[in-house]
Amino acid sequence: MQTIESLKKTIKSAQDLQSVVKTMKALAAVSIRQYQKAVESLTDYTKTVEMGLQIALKNKPESVEMAQAAPCLRMGAIIFGSDQGLCGQLNEQISVHAIDEMDKLGVDKEHRTVMTVGLRVNGFIEDAGLVITEGLTVPGSTAGITPMVQEIIMILDEWLIRKQIQHVYLFYNEYMSGATYRQKTLHLLPVDRNWLKNLEKKKWPTKTLPTFRMDWNDLFRGLIHEYLFVSLYRAFAESLASENASRLAAMQNAEKNIEERLQELDGAFHRKRQMNITEELLDIVAGFEAMSVGKKIIPLKKQERGL
Repeated sequence: MQTIESLKKTIKSAQDLQSVVKTMKALAAVSIRQYQKAVESLTDYTKTVEMGLQIALKNKPESVEMAQAAPCLRMGAIIFGSDQGLCGQLNEQISVHAIDEMDKLGVDKEHRTVMTVGLRVNGFIEDAGLVITEGLTVPGSTAGITPMVQEIIMILDEWLIRKQIQHVYLFYNEYMSGATYRQKTLHLLPVDRNWLKNLEKKKWPTKTLPTFRMDWNDLFRGLIHEYLFVSLYRAFAESLASENASRLAAMQNAEKNIEERLQELDGAFHRKRQMNITEELLDIVAGFEAMSVGKKIIPLKKQERGL
């Protein structure tokens, strides 16, 4: 049974842990907002890229035709997880989702080229019998996303040229609201032909159509490059926001458990303290009674001697 001193130490440790959890909870909430703003900032940029593609497609040379998508015989997969812990089942969930989606595509495991962003997903992917060819770390802030996106685009160029990968998929967690998120799959390459056709047919918002003088192929290639940049940047920001949302949920549960534990410890402390006080009072009463009995017996003995 614990003593009062040991209970005091346990309560102090729980209070210290509660303080750490509250700090991590606040940091997670702030980080979510930071990455939310990064996603929101992409809205206008994405719209500009789409408008550029729309004009390029409307002025497409007659000699240019969009090639049909090749069958998915070889595929590249980019799976976004986390480097840090204390984020619940985020890494396991996105790993299971990515593996299930790849299995549905029917591509043999030896023809899957896998890149992970975040070391904590590696174990789940390797347990599924897949080989990780590239492993990148997660940036610690929005400032580190752009260099990582540029590095991935360079790796994608190598995949397309040297490994002849026809299809590239992104698997990441998409932030919803509060402490919730969901798993998402994005078919990054080849670019969806139906989406391009819809852009081409889409009505221009003004009566004046922009024009361009540079080579059409260079323009279209540059716009597709920007589309890749936007898609990868969004995947990074959404994944990081989801990581912090999962961490926020984990910290909320931890805070609730610590509060319940503190209530139990406080109750045990007060009961133990009351027991000690009661025992001390009983000792005092017993001692007082013993002294009182002694005082009554002594005079009787004196009287007997006198007789």
